[in-house]
Amino acid sequence: MARTAPSKDGPRANKRGAARLAAVQALYQMDLAATPLNDILGEFEAHWMGQEVEGEKYLPAEANFFRDVVKGVVAEQRRLDPMIDAVLSKGWPLVRIETVLRAILRAGAYELDRKPEVPARVVVSEYADIAHAFVERDETGLVNAVLDQLARQLRAGEFEGAR
Repeated sequence: MARTAPSKDGPRANKRGAARLAAVQALYQMDLAATPLNDILGEFEAHWMGQEVEGEKYLPAEANFFRDVVKGVVAEQRRLDPMIDAVLSKGWPLVRIETVLRAILRAGAYELDRKPEVPARVVVSEYADIAHAFVERDETGLVNAVLDQLARQLRAGEFEGAR
């Protein structure tokens, strides 16, 4: 598991960034090990967020935001996956994408779709940063490109007049 570095944007941004990272890790574990939702929420809140694990200090996370993203992705996955598939390159459906990338793309798509109070550019940037902690540069670029396209579809108003 990766940890997140302190943000220059202050404590709330740190806690929200840590919540996103924890949500991606929880979604990854759920996908890989078929861990039930309530079990994963309890495990992460009790043993990971804000704790020291194997010598690594994990930042405190905004627990409500963490829960919202994880529960939201699980509840909306059947709707989110086709949206992501439509943006991915032909021949590379979401099911063929590495598990951690699937978790990142689903969490980012959920926020873009259901969290209009969070600016789209922040969502794209945050999840690209999370991807960077787990995968190579090319795959980070994939996350950035897919989420940027989704952002422009789901939140076109935020991009009007911007070039």
